[in-house]
Amino acid sequence: MIGFLLNQASKIKGRLETTRKVRWWENLRKTGMHLGKGVNLPMSTWIDTSHCFLISIGDNCGFGEYCIILAHDAMPNEFLDATRVGRVVIHESCHFGTGTIILPGVEIGPRSIVGANSVVSRDIPPNTVAAGNPARVICTMDEYLEKHRRAMKTAPLFPFKEYDMRYMTPTKMAEMLSKLEKNDGYIVGGYTAMVEEGECLVRTT
Repeated sequence: MIGFLLNQASKIKGRLETTRKVRWWENLRKTGMHLGKGVNLPMSTWIDTSHCFLISIGDNCGFGEYCIILAHDAMPNEFLDATRVGRVVIHESCHFGTGTIILPGVEIGPRSIVGANSVVSRDIPPNTVAAGNPARVICTMDEYLEKHRRAMKTAPLFPFKEYDMRYMTPTKMAEMLSKLEKNDGYIVGGYTAMVEEGECLVRTT
């Protein structure tokens, strides 16, 4: 009985969080920001709301927690009586690690990945992986994906619908700990499941 009640409470909490996110996304759109379809935009993302009409995010982009997107820079204001403003254009299928900071005046090409805690202060070309402060290209997307495809041939694989935190049991946790003692592994099928379930994705009409 307690387990049932906890499960119901968790579902209600999830629905309330989704409603809150949808309202936030609607407010961003009303002030002129472009949000594409299938965007994973956590509530912890800090958006430059005063100039968010200068920000455009394409379809199927994903953001880790605590990312920052800026469209203005007021640092010279006291000295020049001027604030720099610039467009931020994020094309489709771009993904950003936790804590990424995107500065004004940059364009991030489609199918790009930016590593956690990076600072994007210049344009990122399409089909590349970048990281660092300032973020620099470290490899092409094809090279990055091939590296992981090779690793997945020998690494432990964990199906999302069995090993996501919603389905975890003490036995599965112990199994993952054991299999990951010396090597990294992969949870597979998560993106497909999230698309199917419509989880935390911006939907536009």
